[in-house]
Amino acid sequence: MARRLTVAGRGTMTHMPGPTTAVSRRPDRPLSLTLALSSLTLALLALGCSSGDAAPPGGEGGPEGQLIDDSSGFWVDPDSPAARQVRQWEESGRADEARLVRRIADRPLSHWPPEGDPAPLVRDVTGAASEAGRTALLVAYNIPHRDCGQYSEGGAPSDDAYRDWIDDLAEAVGDAETVVVLEPDAVPHTLDGCTAPMYVQDRYALLSEAVDRLKEQPGTRVYLDAGNPDWVTDVGRLAQALRDSGVERADGFALNVSNFQTTEASTEYGRELSGLLDDAHFVIDTSRNGNGPWEDGGDERWCNPPGRALGTPPTTETGDDLVDAYLWVKRPGESDGECRGGPPPGQWWPEYALGLAERAEG
Repeated sequence: MARRLTVAGRGTMTHMPGPTTAVSRRPDRPLSLTLALSSLTLALLALGCSSGDAAPPGGEGGPEGQLIDDSSGFWVDPDSPAARQVRQWEESGRADEARLVRRIADRPLSHWPPEGDPAPLVRDVTGAASEAGRTALLVAYNIPHRDCGQYSEGGAPSDDAYRDWIDDLAEAVGDAETVVVLEPDAVPHTLDGCTAPMYVQDRYALLSEAVDRLKEQPGTRVYLDAGNPDWVTDVGRLAQALRDSGVERADGFALNVSNFQTTEASTEYGRELSGLLDDAHFVIDTSRNGNGPWEDGGDERWCNPPGRALGTPPTTETGDDLVDAYLWVKRPGESDGECRGGPPPGQWWPEYALGLAERAEG
């Protein structure tokens, strides 16, 4: 059966499901849109890595409305850290640098609600997006025992606290058209030995419940994170873990969150995984994959690697029946963690942002 996707200002496209083609964002873990939207107004952006987003990447300052002429259908935050950096550099006479960072500021970026109370940020973002006739992009990243004590460690203190957090997030979304990427790294970490065995089944249950709760919101589309092509190599095990986590009741899965794997590699991997999940659709984080992954750097080559570039800007026009969208899930220019001179995870790093933009095509 064809899935029909309506994108704000772009009409309706029909895609027939069929063969086609983080987190720990860590590309080093060797384990083995066409969105089903009836009224979802999708919009996209292009940069990202997941292992540095524990801190809410929304930044300070409330959304002020849609000021950017972006054709993707997703909401562009006019007060993102990148947008504020552009204004600062323009005012200080750094016009060339400001122009480059506009490659980030003028694109739709995902918002990562904080661990405590997600509702204020979610209401601000979805409210501004709805007023502009756009779709909001959110990332739910608060699973208990998150990130296995690494840079983005933390998460909800208990299973019940997590259920309450998801409920608050979903309630704040309301009827707004929203895409939610659910829990970067959570499923892959259960397969690479990072998550203690005693927590694995509880995690799957929590993710499954989260899918169901978020899908109660009529305008919400949910994509369960599935890592990246250089992480879990046993796609059969990954497919089963995703099934245990409720992916069949979600709108699909997400790949390459906060990582740097190429779009081609991610698509090929996604197609293989989709074939084990009844042709499930998927989205790809293209925010920082313009130059592909860094081949040096050892076990932390995912953390603020040098020489990377922005990838394809967010769009639903992927040319692939199974790939619903390219998104900027990771907010380009925000640190992966305190490595290679970077600030804490999720904190804006203007020099790194400038490098990503300088090396981007176009």
